[in-house]
Amino acid sequence: MKLSTKIIIALIVGLVVGLVLNLTALDLFQHLNTYLFTPLGKIFLNLINMLVVPIVFFSIVLGTAGLGDPKKLGRIGVKTISYFLITTCIAIIIGIALAYVFEPGHAGDFDTENASFEAKEAPPVSETLLNIIPKNPVQAFVEGNMLQIITFSIFVGFALTMLGEKTKGLLKIVEQGNEVMMYLVNVIMKFAPYGAFGLIASAVGSQGIDAVKAMGLYMFVVLLALVVHMLFTYGSSIYILAKRNPFTFFKDFSPAMSVAFSTSSSNATLPVSMNVAQTKLKVPEHISSFVQPLGATINMDGTAIMQGVATIFIAQAYGLDLTFTQLVTVVLTAVLASIGTAGVPGVGLIMLAMVLKSVNLPVEGIALIIGIDRLLDMARTAVNITGDAACAVIVTETEKKHAAKEMTA
Repeated sequence: MKLSTKIIIALIVGLVVGLVLNLTALDLFQHLNTYLFTPLGKIFLNLINMLVVPIVFFSIVLGTAGLGDPKKLGRIGVKTISYFLITTCIAIIIGIALAYVFEPGHAGDFDTENASFEAKEAPPVSETLLNIIPKNPVQAFVEGNMLQIITFSIFVGFALTMLGEKTKGLLKIVEQGNEVMMYLVNVIMKFAPYGAFGLIASAVGSQGIDAVKAMGLYMFVVLLALVVHMLFTYGSSIYILAKRNPFTFFKDFSPAMSVAFSTSSSNATLPVSMNVAQTKLKVPEHISSFVQPLGATINMDGTAIMQGVATIFIAQAYGLDLTFTQLVTVVLTAVLASIGTAGVPGVGLIMLAMVLKSVNLPVEGIALIIGIDRLLDMARTAVNITGDAACAVIVTETEKKHAAKEMTA
């Protein structure tokens, strides 16, 4: 049986077990959650997270060194960031449009008077951009500051390229380090079905059917927007820009999507998504190593969709109308926030707080959606990493065309 099939079966079994226990035996669920579900999920997450920082370092260094020509690095960088920003804009517009069509905020009486949520402050975008260059690379590694690790790794890879033969031995060590990390990913993935079972059983059993019933239409709109964005935005870009079959792309990338769904973390899924992109999607290692770690840090289309739907939902629940100018502000703030809050824990809700503040909506309204946010977080993480892989595939195919033109020139 394929690993992806095992993971999907584990997700379905975990979903059923969590739901049944929540409805029929809550006390038993609490015990099983403490001694079985949570430990299984935590062990798997810790095993994956253990590899994230070294994989990002080795892969970005190799990716930058593999690109060689600084012009090539700049060209790929511009393509990657442009794709991320454009798809994020499209994602939040889809979310807003569907929220206006289905009006989830008018679907019931929501307790807006007793809603309370304390929003954490996210750093300004300017501060995040200034802090991209680490004062102390060792501290960046210890804290897991991905933007700083990526920046330092690009500098190291660039230096290895410029120094050429002088650093051939060091480059070989980095290559061997990357091989070790990828081998460990394959070993750890054997535990993935058990980890996925524990994570989904814990999430569903904890949330309960009541939360889902109360917020059913909101959940439906978010999930519909995620599906529309994945199939049409990513599917059409794969078909038009990469000239590949989008359904084959989704099928080949499904193992990574399954892991993302269970972990709810783009960074935690990074080792798996890179491995799948390189082996199944045939993305060259130097492109995958550059595009996907960057995407895991700044590309948040799934989160942008949630913000678009949640903003309109909260406005409707409080009986407030947004002007066209405010809607444009929502889109721009969400796109900037996707970079500005990179690496911040609980990033989705922090970004949403920033968006709500930008159009003077009550931040307390986040309390209305926080109950089922954990369930939706799983789906939007799967969308986030799929966007990273789609970008890597498109960059791969466009670089092939560029190389072919240079050959004939």
